[in-house]
Amino acid sequence: MKKTIRAAAAALILTAAPAMAAECIAPANPGGGWDFTCRQIGKIMHDLGLVDNMVQVTNLAGAGGGVAYAQVVSKRNNDADLFVAASSATTTRLAQNAFAGATADQVRWVGSIGGDPGVIVVAADSEIKDLPQLIEMVKADPGSVAFAGGSAVGGFDHLKVLMVMDEAGVEDLRQIKYIGLNGGAEAITQTVGGFSQAMTGDLSEITGFIKSGDVRPIAVLADERVEGFEDIPTAKEQGVDMTAMNWRGIYVPKGISDEDYAKWVDRLQKVGASDEWKKAMAENGLAPYDMFGDEFEAFVDDNIAQIKEISQEIGLIQ
Repeated sequence: MKKTIRAAAAALILTAAPAMAAECIAPANPGGGWDFTCRQIGKIMHDLGLVDNMVQVTNLAGAGGGVAYAQVVSKRNNDADLFVAASSATTTRLAQNAFAGATADQVRWVGSIGGDPGVIVVAADSEIKDLPQLIEMVKADPGSVAFAGGSAVGGFDHLKVLMVMDEAGVEDLRQIKYIGLNGGAEAITQTVGGFSQAMTGDLSEITGFIKSGDVRPIAVLADERVEGFEDIPTAKEQGVDMTAMNWRGIYVPKGISDEDYAKWVDRLQKVGASDEWKKAMAENGLAPYDMFGDEFEAFVDDNIAQIKEISQEIGLIQ
């Protein structure tokens, strides 16, 4: 009788044991974009009942995301409960071989559900009225136009300029002048002060300066005009078929099953469609940028190839 009771109690304990919690790695310290991605997506997944428990967020900073990438590839390749925050910075570093030989096919790319649109602005009193005029100035005399940005040379703000000018037909991208600074505020100061003719950054970091009238936006690098900023024309409208979104998304370990991968794609799609995520985007200056599964994996490959080609062209990599 005692054996039966013990067996029943053991079975009850096993049955009542909580399911393993999902984990999201944010490849940076708390407070940044990757941390935001993990915490927002994880919370909404739990609120929608897509995971059994609260998602554990692990901050694993180092090498601009390289430490987290290496750990997933080498130590957690089969962990079906793990996902990792990623962005345009991730694909930029992969393209420039900043992850010490790591390649995009060592993980599986789940999707993106939002992005921070790139924007090009000039000083409020600038003679530059639109993107075509700026492009013509660069083509006529590249040395006469300096761009400021909040990332270092080779970073995403720099690449936005290069990709726009490459699409516009500028032949020698190495002649384009770029001033890399510590953040968007410093880049704005350079532009307002006349030390640069234009500035490139993310819409969310420049919103306050646009509203205050310090700068005048001439192009947003999105597929369509951004809600709340409908007076800013897209680059596409002005003849340059170019988008540059600092997308927010996730990847998972390569070694998980197709079934588990499909579950993560489904979860992320549901988060992206939720009112909770739409509210989070509105509060944080993000725009819709939804791609999932095979489509997103193809996008990542194309994005890396484009960044690699431009990086080689300007001599950042061999």
